[in-house]
Parts: sequence; C-alpha cells; structure tokens
Amino acid sequence: MTTAQAGVVIVGAGPAGLVLGSLLLNRGIDCVILERRSRAAVEGRARAGFLAAHSVRVLTENGLAAGLRAHGRTHTSCLFRSDLGEFTLDYAKSGEGEAHTVYPQQQLVRDLVAEYLRRGGEIRFGAEVAEISEGAVRVHDGTGVTARYTAGCDGHRGVGRAALTSRGIRTARWDHGVSWLAVLVAAPPSMEAVGYALHERGFAGHMARTASVTRYYLQCPRGTDPADWSDDRIWAELAIRLRTDEFGPLHHGPVLEKAAFDLRSDVLESPGAGRLWLAGDAAGLISPSAAKGANLAILQAELLARALEGALAHGDETGLARYPADCLPRVWRAHEFSHWMSGLLHGPAGQDDKARYGRQLQYARLESLRTSRTHQDFFAENYTGI
Repeated sequence: MTTAQAGVVIVGAGPAGLVLGSLLLNRGIDCVILERRSRAAVEGRARAGFLAAHSVRVLTENGLAAGLRAHGRTHTSCLFRSDLGEFTLDYAKSGEGEAHTVYPQQQLVRDLVAEYLRRGGEIRFGAEVAEISEGAVRVHDGTGVTARYTAGCDGHRGVGRAALTSRGIRTARWDHGVSWLAVLVAAPPSMEAVGYALHERGFAGHMARTASVTRYYLQCPRGTDPADWSDDRIWAELAIRLRTDEFGPLHHGPVLEKAAFDLRSDVLESPGAGRLWLAGDAAGLISPSAAKGANLAILQAELLARALEGALAHGDETGLARYPADCLPRVWRAHEFSHWMSGLLHGPAGQDDKARYGRQLQYARLESLRTSRTHQDFFAENYTGI
C-alpha cells in the first residue's frame, strides 16, 4: 500500500469536513480530505440552505463567506398556516433571536471546495475509505494516509462512525414516526418567509432557496415511493395543505427533484476518542424539522479545529479531551428543539377520537406560539441558536 502523511486526515467533503479542513490550514496544520464521491456529485447535491448567525460568523471570520455574503438572502421571520388562520412570527425581533441566511448548501460546498484548494489543501475525490485504524486510513484502491489524527466527517453511515462504534461507543436513537416527500421545483418562492402548514392531511413546508428555486416538503406515509407522485399530484396536494384558496396561489414550475425519507435522529455518546474524532452527521444525525444539521456541523468543525490545533501545534490534548463536553450539550439542546418542532408540525393521522385529540393539542401549541411572548422568545432563541 502506498501511503502519504498528514497531521490530520479528514474523511468526507461535506460542510463539516471542508470547514474543518480550511480552519486547520488557517492554523498551519497540514491535512488531506478523502471523499468517496466525485467532485461533481459533491458540488451538485441539493441539501439544506438555512445558516444560523453563528455559522455565518464562523465562515466570515475564516474567509469562507464570500459567496453567501454576495448571494445569500436574509430571513428574519417564519409563517404558520392552519385551521386557525395564518400568522407570521418575526423571530429576529423577539428575545435572543437573530436572522438566518438562506444559501443553498450545494453552493456553499462549491465555495468551500474552491477555497480549500486555493489555500493549497488536498482533496482526493473518488477515494472510498476501506478502513480507519490508529494513525492510518486505508482506501479501497490500495493507497492510504498516515496521520496523527483522523476526523470522520462522512455522515451517519460512514466509516468514521463505524470505526468508533466498533470500539463500544453507543448510540442513542429516535424514530419520529414521520416521513417527508422532499420536492425541489424550478419556481420562485411563493412566500416572503419560510412557511409551515399544519393540516389534517399532514404537514407541508415551503422553503425558499434562490430567486428561482424553492424547496417544498409534504408529510407522507412511511414507505412512500416518490415515483407515485406526479407533478400534478404534488401541486394539488401543496395547494390543499397550504390553503391556496384562502391565502393565494403558489408559483408553479417543473419538479427538479423528489425524494422520500424518514425523520430519524441519533447521537453518539461521545464524538470521538484517542486519535479518531467525528463532526457533523457522523457524530449525530438530526431530523430536518428545525434546520440544525449544517449549523451543528459548522459548530463542531470550529470546536474540533481548535482542539486539533492544540494537540498538533502545542502538544496539548486538553482540547480534544474536552471536545465531547463542549459538543454534546449544544447537540442535545438542538435535538430537543428539533424534537419539539416535530411535535408542533406533525399531528396524528386519522379521524378517531385519539387523532382528533392529538390535533387539538397541536393547534393549542400553535395558538400559544401566536399569542404568548414568552413562548415566542423561547422559539426565537432556539430556532436561530445552538
């Protein structure tokens, strides 16, 4: 096996790995990123696009925010629709709330790849990791990298997590019992704000991405096949749940992508040990109900970069030893709010007494959010913060 050497080998070129790589280069730490997919696949994958103020600060302070500063759109409010009507919550003006910046994740990833390479970093695309051992990472093509530390940033199904759990690190898991059909359409946003619709047929969500592309979500039965949802069926169901007869039509356009997925969450009891440390979905998968995933990844990359600098530049592993304690309280607070949001947005299906009772509780939560300043302050602080 031919090998190369680095201070840190990073597995995965998503937001966590790319931000971590650039922050390490800023600190004079040599690193190499191994990514199993092609560059085109990495840069073209449409994902979330909701960046909290802390994420924007981290990117800005480290010279990684040129694209989002030029093309991102600031959002300060979200809109709720239900049988009770419609109301807009301006979370940036409430309590400890701040603004979000909407910037599609694939554009952010393109920016991060370009900047990391511009700074002299190395990314090996198409390098599928076969094994992570102490001080070495082996790739399926027979090559490898030896390093003082390995950072697993390759998602919840990646080899980084598998290598850590094989050492006995346990995982706490939760299935929210909800599935979404995610739809990306070539149409401008139909609302000024992010839109959440509560309906007896299921949740519907409206998320602006760019001036010409919008993301929609439809709650759907477990096991749904996206092929069963034609464009006409999607638009008809969105019209019902978003109550267009009452609040106005949606801007239509062709469906670019559609995919069904189940809302699940998990957290490792520790995001690392010894010479292997995790960030992003590898350390914990969070449901998309509150758009926390990319923001947790950036926060963890910031904390891990600082800890690795201490170990590699100063011989001080105190930061690495403290990394779990620095991460996990923030991670669990984000999960708690995401879980709360899931309960707010998803009512029980059916028309029996239990389902009707559950939906009335759901609407009571929403009414409290509309009328209670204390409830609004709680929402604002947790919606925009970690």
